[in-house]
Amino acid sequence: MLVLGIETSCDECAAAVVDDGPVLRAQTVASQIPVHAPYGGVVPELASRDHMRSIVPVLEQTLAEAGVEGRRLDGIGVTAGPGLIGSLLIGVAAAKALAWALGKPLVGVNHLHAHLHAVFLESSIDYPHLGLVVSGGHTSLFQVAGPAKLDLVGRTLDDAAGEAFDKVAKLLGLAYPGGVSIEEAARGGDPSAIRFPRPMPGKNTDFSFSGLKTSAAVRLKKEGVPTGRALADFTASFQEAVVDTLVRKTLLAARRCRLDRIVVAGGVAANTRLRDKLTAEATGAGLDVLFPGPALCTDNAAMVAALAATHLCAGRDDGFGLDADAGLSWQNG
Repeated sequence: MLVLGIETSCDECAAAVVDDGPVLRAQTVASQIPVHAPYGGVVPELASRDHMRSIVPVLEQTLAEAGVEGRRLDGIGVTAGPGLIGSLLIGVAAAKALAWALGKPLVGVNHLHAHLHAVFLESSIDYPHLGLVVSGGHTSLFQVAGPAKLDLVGRTLDDAAGEAFDKVAKLLGLAYPGGVSIEEAARGGDPSAIRFPRPMPGKNTDFSFSGLKTSAAVRLKKEGVPTGRALADFTASFQEAVVDTLVRKTLLAARRCRLDRIVVAGGVAANTRLRDKLTAEATGAGLDVLFPGPALCTDNAAMVAALAATHLCAGRDDGFGLDADAGLSWQNG
């Protein structure tokens, strides 16, 4: 089955073609980092405008690299939500136009479900398992019983982990995206130099990162923005607080749900410190943990196409009534 996937939920305009397996035939990602970097975060209006400029060239390049004519596709998948409504509408409109022109079935995919499905492009893991989606917009734990069968185990009550990275990076004068900049600045730093708070200790599997962000902001206001080794220590310590929190809550949820397999997805899943620490502690606890490759952690269309393929194989076709839904629940899609 050949499936075209389209992803425009936020600031990445991406398309991909997957084949049975699923095997990734081709993927194109048009990054908007230069567009949003001057603002230290995503500007929704600019994101949707850039999607309008990029969507057709991205689709054309992806099909050409895959060596696939549109008429050979078996179906089309597109991220329907959650995300920025202007961005989502561009992708959904493009997908509907293609489905109509080619006479192909169309499936709307939940962005969170797709992130958790990305791992299947590189490996296999049995259901049920625990899924952690951690990114700029989401920090949630799910008990995953199937491709679209999720039960919420824990969630952030305020900021997402990636959002905290972005905001603190901006306070430090580091480049956007903040998670990448903080990880780079933290190299060689002492993660125990500053004892930032670990939010919501105890046996709660929800997250909160606003207090941690505020703690960093208060310290910077009092002491000024550090440079040199002091900057490395500050960023390493802040990163360690975020990672400690993610690891502790994830292992707690795995024990509570009696699951011995963990999948971690989303942009923050590319963070090397998180990958190393969670892998080490999970292995020590007798648990298996899988991360997609870094390119499949950030928003991408391969995960959308792969998940859409499972829905299409089950006979699903959302048709032209499909619409974008910025607040699409994790329970739907």
